[in-house]
Amino acid sequence: MRIDTPTEADIPDLARIHVQSWQAAYAGLLDAAYLAGLSVEERCLSWQRILAAGESTTWVARDDAGRVQAFLSHGPSRDRDAPADRGEIWALYAHPTAWGRGAGRALMDCALQALRAQGLASVGLWVLRGNQRGIRFYEAAGFAEVPGSVQRFELGGRPVEELAMLRFLTANPSPSRPR
Repeated sequence: MRIDTPTEADIPDLARIHVQSWQAAYAGLLDAAYLAGLSVEERCLSWQRILAAGESTTWVARDDAGRVQAFLSHGPSRDRDAPADRGEIWALYAHPTAWGRGAGRALMDCALQALRAQGLASVGLWVLRGNQRGIRFYEAAGFAEVPGSVQRFELGGRPVEELAMLRFLTANPSPSRPR
């Protein structure tokens, strides 16, 4: 598994992985028609904007043939009350055929190292309640649920909840909680 940054040529793979991982990971959590209607073409446009904006850092995990298998984006925390020294994992998705093969772990290790090198004290993320695979992965990576952090909203015509998880990167954690 090789970790590097994506190029414009990787946008179709990023979009395909994004859509197909949502369809597999969120089956049963989100409306089936909504998931079936996700568009790789629309996600390509979104990825063009994301990479051009430069607001986050994206890493990709490539197999031995150089094909993108997973991606992770991180940047500053978007939580309104977060301390200045908190980063955020904005997205982490692997193609379902790559689940359990180490791509996510390698990407998370890379991101945590980069965030630590930036001098950040902690990193947060948001995960859909019910996404047990994702929650177990994040717990294994040292994240813990932030009590009282549940947010409720509608996604694809269905009410959902997401919860915040937090990991400290230094010995002096900030007491502020996300959002």
